[in-house]
Amino acid sequence: MSQDEQQKIREKYYAEAIRYMDNAKETLKKGGKENDVYHDRKYVSTACRTAYKGVLMALDTYFQLKGVNMPKKGRKSIEFYTDNVSKLDKKLLVPLDTVYHILHLDGYYDGIQDARVIKRGFDVAYNIIDKIKPLN
Repeated sequence: MSQDEQQKIREKYYAEAIRYMDNAKETLKKGGKENDVYHDRKYVSTACRTAYKGVLMALDTYFQLKGVNMPKKGRKSIEFYTDNVSKLDKKLLVPLDTVYHILHLDGYYDGIQDARVIKRGFDVAYNIIDKIKPLN
């Protein structure tokens, strides 16, 4: 894949992943926050799911840029992501584990309402998404 092709892929999917994060932040605002606690679990859950999907999109793009063979159909498991991240960039394993636990498990499934924890998940999500940031 040429540099130009890679750059176009980065531009397209980075913008899309950031759009997911922007949407997630807007949804989170609807949850109402006081003293670092969100009032409405539904909005926290929805926002965390959206942010996590943005991270998965960024990781799929990262894998594509690195030449990883993607499954033809079906859902990719967290094991698929951790296995491939461990082969490409071991330093990315901890951030992946962090967003998986905070955004996917604690945020989406459990509806954790601690704003500080959610903020940490979002911060780490942006760090992962930056792996596909366009070069210029």
